[in-house]
Amino acid sequence: MRTPLASDRAVGSNPPRDLPQSGTPLDCLIVGGGPAGLTAALYLARFARRFMIVDSEQSRAAWIPASHNIPVFADGISGREILDRQREHIARYGTRVVVGTVADLARHSSGFVARIETEEAVTEIHVRRVLLATGAADVEPNLPDLPDAIRQGLVRYCPICDGYEARGRRIAVIGYGDRGLGEAVFVARTYSRDVTLLTLGQGSDGERMDLDAGERRGIAEHGIKVVHDPVVSLVVEDGRITVLRTMTGEEHRFEVLYSALGLTCRSDLARALGARHDGGGAIIVDDHNRTTVPGLYAAGGVVRGLDQVVVAMGHGAVAATDIHNRCELPTEEEIDGTA
Repeated sequence: MRTPLASDRAVGSNPPRDLPQSGTPLDCLIVGGGPAGLTAALYLARFARRFMIVDSEQSRAAWIPASHNIPVFADGISGREILDRQREHIARYGTRVVVGTVADLARHSSGFVARIETEEAVTEIHVRRVLLATGAADVEPNLPDLPDAIRQGLVRYCPICDGYEARGRRIAVIGYGDRGLGEAVFVARTYSRDVTLLTLGQGSDGERMDLDAGERRGIAEHGIKVVHDPVVSLVVEDGRITVLRTMTGEEHRFEVLYSALGLTCRSDLARALGARHDGGGAIIVDDHNRTTVPGLYAAGGVVRGLDQVVVAMGHGAVAATDIHNRCELPTEEEIDGTA
């Protein structure tokens, strides 16, 4: 017997439709309520498809203090406002987000079976297709006495989003290895000639980072300064980190700090189903945002590629349109009768 969700009547198109009873699959389950998932929900609602969207409320977009590269928002818009506006938009079609997690996803003869956990209930639903818009999580810098620096807005993580506003200022990039150096070079050649790479060591465990000859040439070419000694203390002034002190007692002042410690892709559900992914766990998709698992799509930050809000929205639109166009077709599993 299926345990109903409190939000069963808040899915699909206008007017709201009930979730199907066991054995009658939904057209689609969207996992993740960030820019990609919410865009897909808008398209599916306007296609009059029967679907639901489940979100654990961990979208990285919510951390964006202000972005000026979202078209039509010339004065900038925060990530939180983007999400709020998107939710308000889909609500016009009788759709709202179910707050919860998809704890398990398994293939089935009719598509997939998903186990959804909310505060009210644990529910199993059948769906023909699934769109994973689960995003990624930033690896937080382990700064002394300051956990969650990115979440607090003290350290930025997207120079593409807001680097233009920091142009010409004293900028530090917190990172190690090729990723940290690559972002420092990007910032130096694009936004500022005063860039410093902070070498916190692998995992900020106090190790110095040694640079090879090629890395040293790249740093010299772009005039990037390097702090080899680990940071041991810092000063926060006016809501931002301004001074970093190393173990040798040196002080370094900056106006803007970016973290380049990488991402952890939330791709466990896709990988458990055997979806192809790269070495960092990012899902590989085709031009329709289909994964290598029939009926499984992926969009946004969980997909390999440029990690931007507008790109995520595009992914959601592409995936939802393909899902709609293929809804009248049997899945590959339904054709050959295998699970």
